[in-house]
Amino acid sequence: MLSTRKATVAVVTFLVAAAAAGCTSGSATEASTVGAREPGCPAVLAEAQQAVKAAEDINAPWSGPTRGPDAVPGKTIAYVAQTMTNPGVSGVAKGVQEAAEVIGWDVRTFDGEGTPAGIRNAFAEALALKPSGIVIGGFDPAAAAGQAERAGAAGIPLIGWHATPAPGPSTDPELFTNVTTRVEEVAEISADWIIARSEGHAGVVLFTDASIPFAKRKSDLIRKRLAACSDVELLSLQDIPIPEANTRTVDEVTSLQSRLGDRWTYSAAINDLYFDHAAPALRAAGHKGDGAPFNIGAGDGDPSAFERINGKRYQAATVPEPLSEQGWQIVDEFNRAFAGEPASGYVAPVHITTADNSGGALSWDSEGYRQAYRKIWDR
Repeated sequence: MLSTRKATVAVVTFLVAAAAAGCTSGSATEASTVGAREPGCPAVLAEAQQAVKAAEDINAPWSGPTRGPDAVPGKTIAYVAQTMTNPGVSGVAKGVQEAAEVIGWDVRTFDGEGTPAGIRNAFAEALALKPSGIVIGGFDPAAAAGQAERAGAAGIPLIGWHATPAPGPSTDPELFTNVTTRVEEVAEISADWIIARSEGHAGVVLFTDASIPFAKRKSDLIRKRLAACSDVELLSLQDIPIPEANTRTVDEVTSLQSRLGDRWTYSAAINDLYFDHAAPALRAAGHKGDGAPFNIGAGDGDPSAFERINGKRYQAATVPEPLSEQGWQIVDEFNRAFAGEPASGYVAPVHITTADNSGGALSWDSEGYRQAYRKIWDR
């Protein structure tokens, strides 16, 4: 009799503790079937609301470096671009050019035109310039491994933009540093926006490209965060390779609409471009541009995404890269390399752009970085 009573108390204690917690992580299926959790997951909702409020702040103070070496004079930078038709790559290139003019350096841009052969040729042209430093603009250095080795042998520092999955210095491939936001933070804030805006009650479709490890990891992290809220249900995970997005997305969205109907209230995608192709199908299904499903792009923030957001046309938010700021950071990191100092270690915080805080702009440009870097360089 005593052992039965102890077992009963243990079970009741477990259920009470589980209900009080209200939140847990797990798969979307688990999130919808574990009855011990409090519906709506209030603790996660409160965290998400706080995080989103901070990420939407357009006047957040500069959190990057404020100290560093004075400008090292007489340098030339070669920017090797994956393709200048990529808005992210070209946006960073403009930031590098702008910062170089301030610090007093020359910049040459070499366009890889989006092909492995083109990237190798562009890198070879950059090496022929005998520059002081080379930017790996939006591609894996393995695509031009021979040229990267030649640069290392010549003592030319390499700095990447989106060249590796993680920010900071890299030994394999050898980079003085890699400039990018943290994928973990981008994924979590994207999921938090859905949780916060829906007040913890959403039916979500997630678009990804599982053939790209970086993209798959991002979508896996979004799934994990969404699953922390019991009334947020992952309705479908759509694996559409980015090169096929323009041909497959319309049909997939049409099928989803037919199958899911009004249960589909939110979407997240590892790249904004999915919503460019989803818009015609949503429009044909009778959806309003500013209505459900409310869509957020977990990355990039290219001008077309800003246009959709500003015009309230089938995309409500994006988590953009601060492209110009990252161009300035690249120049500052080179200056540290030339002065014999380590990389700054700075990683830009995540930001969320909506129609309410974009100001009609076509890119995200944070405050304070130009003044901070000018002061560091004594310019």
